[in-house]
Amino acid sequence: MAVKIRLARRGRKKLSLYDVVVADSRSPRDGKFIEKIGTYNPLTVPASIILDDNKAFDWLMKGAQPSDTVRAMLSYRGVMLRRHLQLGVAKGAITQEQADSKLTEWVKSKQDKIQSKVEGLAKAKQTAAKARKEAESKVKEARAEAIRKKAEVVVAPAETPAEETPAEPQA
Repeated sequence: MAVKIRLARRGRKKLSLYDVVVADSRSPRDGKFIEKIGTYNPLTVPASIILDDNKAFDWLMKGAQPSDTVRAMLSYRGVMLRRHLQLGVAKGAITQEQADSKLTEWVKSKQDKIQSKVEGLAKAKQTAAKARKEAESKVKEARAEAIRKKAEVVVAPAETPAEETPAEPQA
């Protein structure tokens, strides 16, 4: 039996959510699966991936083949690197301590990168909101100025007296 790690769709139309499942390759996309190991929401920025890394790693070591999307997610989370390092340990190329230190270093740098991206997105959102507010206040001031000028034009003729006609001499 060929085992795949793939996505199973759920959610409604245009609001998709996915479960990361381990399933027989012959079963349908949303059909029977062996184990659910996480969820994936592509609609958030950045996309939220909730994954049990240990279960995914165990299934990879047992021979499960990830789909292209799941492979990218596993690489993003460091599971594929962990598998690569573990195969190196099994072959004797590196020791377990070296593999663990490399993985820890990579995970730390990846978390820093993700955190900086989230902070950058939040900052960009704030600056966009501030710019929108400033533009709105400029429009509001322009409208107030136009209303003030219009009021001056209406008030100015009312204040000037009508031309007085000279009084006729009485005879």
